[in-house]
Amino acid sequence: MTATRDVLVIDDEPVITRAVERVCRADGLSVTVADSAGAATAELGQGGYRLIICDVMMADVDGFAFLAALGRKGIRTPVIMSTGMSTMENAVRALSSGAIDFIPKPFSADELLAAVHRGLNYGKLQDAAHRVSTLAAPTSLPYVPCPPKYHRLGYASWVSVEGTGTVLVGVSDLFLKTIEGVQSVTLAAADEEVVQGSPCATITSPDGQIHGVLSPVSGRIVEANTTLASTPADVERDPYFQGWLYRVLPTDLEYALQYLTSCSSDRL
Repeated sequence: MTATRDVLVIDDEPVITRAVERVCRADGLSVTVADSAGAATAELGQGGYRLIICDVMMADVDGFAFLAALGRKGIRTPVIMSTGMSTMENAVRALSSGAIDFIPKPFSADELLAAVHRGLNYGKLQDAAHRVSTLAAPTSLPYVPCPPKYHRLGYASWVSVEGTGTVLVGVSDLFLKTIEGVQSVTLAAADEEVVQGSPCATITSPDGQIHGVLSPVSGRIVEANTTLASTPADVERDPYFQGWLYRVLPTDLEYALQYLTSCSSDRL
């Protein structure tokens, strides 16, 4: 068995794998390429990886079946899904199936590198959380989970249902920990539409990387938290309450909720 390596890329398009190799290696990361799920499984049998980037459409097994196989084997390596068939349905399905992120093709070097950094940091945080959960007397997690009554899309964004037919939308503390700080927040305006699985806001981290926040629901923005423009630290200081992003009138809340995870399952 070899030592844990950095990134395993699974894609049958050489132009994609070469691009990922070039960007990641320029950042000092080791990269292994597999052109099919079968080849990737063989690689995983030789040792672990810190992160997997996997195409949705592959010749032997699609990315969703590959995700399911990882789950059955108990492999906890974070997976970022990527596809040229960049429908929001694919993004939402990937996140609800266990992927931590989704990159539509074509992607820029900056978009890829931001996602890779989030994925590597996510892995470290989840390893720390796993160690906490195995203690006889668990201590606190390295991040604050979403409140139990909330629902989340993947690990990044959350939704809280209000009694007025609207929902509050925000970003999770775990996502904020993966980007290592908030320098600025850019929001859409009131009356604009958001789409489940599509970026609804961007957060710039102190290192200058720009991170898209995927919306957990589709609908019309009733109110944007415009105070975040002048006090972006509110998102980091209080992500579940004062640092909310939008109040949204959802298009079909029942439909959206079926792709979200109840945050009540996030407790130790």
